[in-house]
Amino acid sequence: MAKSYTIIEHRYDAVVVGAGGAGLRATLGLAQRGLKTACLTKVFPTRSHTVAAQGGISAALGNMGEDDWRWHMYDTVKGSDWLGDQDAIEYLCREAIPSVIELEHYGVPFSRTADGKIYQRPFGGMTTHFGDGKAVRTCAAADHTGHAILHTLYQQSLKHRAEFFIEYIALDLIMEEGGCRGVLAWRLDDGTLHLFRAHATLLATGGYGRCYFSCTSAHTCTGDGNAMALRAGLPLQDMEFVQFHPTGIYGAGCLITEGVRGEGGYLCNSEGERFMSRYAPHARDLASRDVVSRAITLEIREGRGVGPNKDHIHLHLEHLSPEFIQEQLPGIAELARIFAGVDVARDPIPVLPTVHYNMGGIPTNYRGEVVTSRGGNPEVVVPGLMAIGEAACVSVHGANRLGSNSLLDLVVFGRAASIRCAELIMPGQLHRPLPADACDPFLDRFDRLRHANGPLNPADIRLGMQRTMQSHASVFRTGEVLKEGLEQLKAVMDSFTDVKVSDRSLVWNTDLVETLELQNLLQQARVTIEGALNREESRGSHAREDFPLRDDQNWLKHSLLWLDENHRVSIDYRPVHLYSLTDEVEVIQPSKRVY
Repeated sequence: MAKSYTIIEHRYDAVVVGAGGAGLRATLGLAQRGLKTACLTKVFPTRSHTVAAQGGISAALGNMGEDDWRWHMYDTVKGSDWLGDQDAIEYLCREAIPSVIELEHYGVPFSRTADGKIYQRPFGGMTTHFGDGKAVRTCAAADHTGHAILHTLYQQSLKHRAEFFIEYIALDLIMEEGGCRGVLAWRLDDGTLHLFRAHATLLATGGYGRCYFSCTSAHTCTGDGNAMALRAGLPLQDMEFVQFHPTGIYGAGCLITEGVRGEGGYLCNSEGERFMSRYAPHARDLASRDVVSRAITLEIREGRGVGPNKDHIHLHLEHLSPEFIQEQLPGIAELARIFAGVDVARDPIPVLPTVHYNMGGIPTNYRGEVVTSRGGNPEVVVPGLMAIGEAACVSVHGANRLGSNSLLDLVVFGRAASIRCAELIMPGQLHRPLPADACDPFLDRFDRLRHANGPLNPADIRLGMQRTMQSHASVFRTGEVLKEGLEQLKAVMDSFTDVKVSDRSLVWNTDLVETLELQNLLQQARVTIEGALNREESRGSHAREDFPLRDDQNWLKHSLLWLDENHRVSIDYRPVHLYSLTDEVEVIQPSKRVY
């Protein structure tokens, strides 16, 4: 069947897959450095999911109180529950300051203080003096910071003449002799297939939140890059760590930013109690997300939830002035009105923890280069392949990401990857020939799905996966529940062989797009639940009720998970980088978390 498709070939120095914050920052950096750059994206760049990021981007600027990037590093290591790589975290927090100032110079319209500096707000888990004070560290453009950054980066990328290929579906990586030579993609508006040859392929395809029934992610967040890496024989790292944001709108899943609590919002149970004082006496409502999500879940379990079914919690803003809300949280007021029917100046917002972020992803070093484990070496660089943003696991977030570190991750490592590419690639460098049949296996997979004629609708298979993940790999987990979920998920994956694609065309075939995305999601769901069953401890977002304690002796290590073509999972490990990048900081040793 492969011979029935004509492939249009393109040659670039670097190809970026994905046009969210990480993809656009890398695209801009590559174009600035004189590399011929293509950016492939399945949606228009300013519709990428980064546009939904609300609260802000962290950087120790010290505009609204004392701050230091070393304090930021300490908070990030502690927030990661000591699973974060400290060399990468040092790079993240030190480079945060020039990276945010760079964004300001590019034109990001940050909110301003009275004296014209970038406005900053408090966020969960952010402290001063290594935990002794509260940091005001999160740089904000009201409550639409991601929107502001995304539009600015797209404009700057166009200014520097990066080339965009919009509404292209990336299908698979072209691998040869252990290295990546490019990516195969399908153009939706005319149905043509395209091979993008590149000396560096950068995966910036975002997370895979749509594995779950309730999530804050856009419907496009199907982790396409992660799945392509799995099919290329590469591992994914720390997939068991899935962050539940404590405040998704009840019944809708839409995100209510942590910035609301940073600006003075607070949580209450049915007894009117500000219950976070019991779970985190020091940080209270601004404890890290894993702590707040578990606290809300326990309140509901113990019968102190609100509403007719006592199945959610209230987030209060009524004590804030309408003028303040309109100035600093206008988008939140609109979301609450549309999705909860609530006027936040008068009534609380009903909220519930919902899947928000994937700490796991494609393992990389702090330069953005994809690494794999081979011959006993867990740091083998995969030539020609990089990953950045939520698709990557650098790992700066470890077992739990702090709020406002995600936008920072996108910008810092998108920038770092472009710097590394410029070191490795000479502009206009010649491409080595590819075998004539290099794309055939991927075309065969594509053709099989295009002509799939089983009895099952993709939407029904997807719903089975999402309900299984929501009920069996949620905020709290046990071995028994995870085993049951794994068996259910195996059955769902087996049922995919009976999928039916009704539309056989190649032009705007959304039925086929959703089926391809579903296959990607199923592969990631499988390694997520296998990783959760394998890790017999509680750490960060991974809370095992049958193993309630963190176990540094046995589990202070990253999980690496491979998935073969027969859906068999193999697991290995990679050591956590308990060393710094420079001599400016000391290693932060694991200790008990105190809130």
